[in-house]
Amino acid sequence: MSTDFVLANTRPAKVPLVPEVVLHQADEAIELWQRTEADHGGAQLPPPFWAFAWAGGQALARHVLDEPGLVAGRRVLDLAAGSGLVAIAAMLAGAAEVTAVEIDPLAVAAIEVNAAVNAVRVTALLADVLDQRVDADVVLAGDVFYSRDMTARMLGFLRAAAATGATVLAGDPGRAYLPREQLTLVAAYDVPVPQTLEDTPVKRTTVWRVNP
Repeated sequence: MSTDFVLANTRPAKVPLVPEVVLHQADEAIELWQRTEADHGGAQLPPPFWAFAWAGGQALARHVLDEPGLVAGRRVLDLAAGSGLVAIAAMLAGAAEVTAVEIDPLAVAAIEVNAAVNAVRVTALLADVLDQRVDADVVLAGDVFYSRDMTARMLGFLRAAAATGATVLAGDPGRAYLPREQLTLVAAYDVPVPQTLEDTPVKRTTVWRVNP
């Protein structure tokens, strides 16, 4: 079962920039990725984004907890949610309800495990929603501008969400495809990250509001 795999290959630890949140985290990305594919019969699977507190998500979660009025009493969508860090932070900040969307079944399992550890209710949804109509008051996306194709799809969805009147925020650790011309800077943080994930132990990470 996906939940068993998550529990067997991670350990609970506080998130460096967001110590209010505990996540089940792995120590090494490549080894875990290889173990994941081996456990699934050698199938090609996405990297285990769900097993780490990525810089973009940490910055966005920190911003939400520091500015709870952004989500308090509102319906929140955490897009490409990974571990569920941002979704959990939104619930801790007083969101009325949070849906965390992922296309990786292991990520969905990790979100459920992590929500339980933090004693919050998060709806974990296995789906690609980028071609669907937005139905949320707030849309949050951590570290989603990591390729040209993904940026194009994500930006289309996020701008459509902003056009409905939703508050749309994205966290980014300086990815090459960050579409700055479509965004407004709202905050910046120095985020501690494992060097197995990034090229430096601290990443200057920004939070942006997406323009409609």
